[in-house]
Amino acid sequence: MFEFEKIAEQRILDAIARGEFERLPGAGAPLDLDDDSLVPPEMRLAFRVLKNAGYIPEEVRLRREISDLEAVVRDSGGDPEQRRALNRLALLRTRLAARRGCERAFELEAGYREKLLNALSVPAV
Repeated sequence: MFEFEKIAEQRILDAIARGEFERLPGAGAPLDLDDDSLVPPEMRLAFRVLKNAGYIPEEVRLRREISDLEAVVRDSGGDPEQRRALNRLALLRTRLAARRGCERAFELEAGYREKLLNALSVPAV
C-alpha cells in the first residue's frame, strides 16, 4: 500500500476503534443503489439509460477483472495459468491507474515487483 493509503486506512481503523461509525443514520440498512442524487440532473437520464442497457464503466470492469485474476493467482500453484494471470493482472492494474490519471501506473508495492519479475522470468512450458 502506498503511504497516503496507509495513512487513510489507519485513520479509518482509529475511527472504528473510537466508535465514530456507530449509530450513523441508515446504519444496518441496505444501500439504495438507485440513488442518483449526486449525479448532475442533466446527466441522470443518460446514466439511467446506460445502466438499463447493461453498460458497465471501464473502471468498474477493470476492477472486477483484477479481482478475478487475484483469486486465480491466489488459488493456483505456480502453473502456466498463474503466469498468464500475473501478466494480465499487471496490465490491468496499469490500465486502471492510467484511467485514473495516476502517475504511479508503473510504481509497484515493495515486494510485489520482485514476485512479479520472478513469476515472469519462469520459461513458458
